[in-house]
Parts: sequence; C-alpha cells; structure tokens
Amino acid sequence: QLAESGGGLVQPGGSLRLSCTASGFTSAYYSIHWFRQAPGKEREGVSCIQNMDSKTWYKDSVKGRFTVSRDDGRNTVYLEMNNLNAEDTAVYYCARGGGHCGPLLDLPDDYGVDYWGRGTLVTVSS
Repeated sequence: QLAESGGGLVQPGGSLRLSCTASGFTSAYYSIHWFRQAPGKEREGVSCIQNMDSKTWYKDSVKGRFTVSRDDGRNTVYLEMNNLNAEDTAVYYCARGGGHCGPLLDLPDDYGVDYWGRGTLVTVSS
C-alpha cells in the first residue's frame, strides 16, 4: 500500500510537504513517482526519484520549487513544494516504479509504474 499525506489548503507563495509512505513492501527497492491531476485535466508526472542512485527528475514547471527526497529507513518519500501557485492545485498521487524515472531515459513519466496511492488534495488559493 502507498499512502499520501500532507495535502491541504495553502495560500499562493506558500509551502507544503507531501509524504508517501509504503507498507507491505520496501520502498528502497523501487523508484517512487509523483503525479498530479487537476480538475478537467489529464494526469501529469511531477517528479520522480530512483532507488539505486537517488537520481531525480522534475517537470519543468516545478523545477526550482519542488524537491523530492527519500528516507528509506522510514519507507517514505517526500515532496517538498515551495512557492506554490494556483496552477499547482490538483490531487497528488505517489506511485511505485521499477527503479528508473522514465523521463531520465526519454521514456514516458509513468514508465515502469505498477502501483498507485489514492492521492491527496492540494489546493492553492487565497
């Protein structure tokens, strides 16, 4: 199971930290991916962290604002989100992958993803 937490309502320019905690498997053996889906829009990959080398990938629009990190001892991956704006409003999902971040290999952002969490809502509004 993957469980996201940390979503909520935040003002523009604010920050949130999302957590993705795995149970029933060891997250250290997998890449962990973050996706989001805004109302009326398609799902998009936001960030990813590989397992063997902890290389990371970010969608262009979040580079410099979002940071993904992993604490394998806690079986948890974090997504630190700063300087949030209205366009970041979405349901954020974490997902388990096979080890690699697809975009780092010029592959789709859901490459190797086989298990999804249920999502946490992030709303950026004044």
